Amino acid sequence: MTEERIARLRTHKNNIDRYRRLLKTKLSEIERQYLEKRLSEEQAAMGIHLSAAEPPPIMVAPK
Repeated sequence: MTEERIARLRTHKNNIDRYRRLLKTKLSEIERQYLEKRLSEEQAAMGIHLSAAEPPPIMVAPK
């Protein structure tokens, strides 16, 4: 697995975590819709990377 692929997956995971955190806060309807859309896009992008021919990396949470 390439370092670039690992970095992309980590970035998608971090973005997903951030959007989920933000969705737990008080938001306007427009903000909520935007974050839900971005969350969906990030999840789809991560799914594409994970479904590639190479086996997925082991994701380890930072300490």
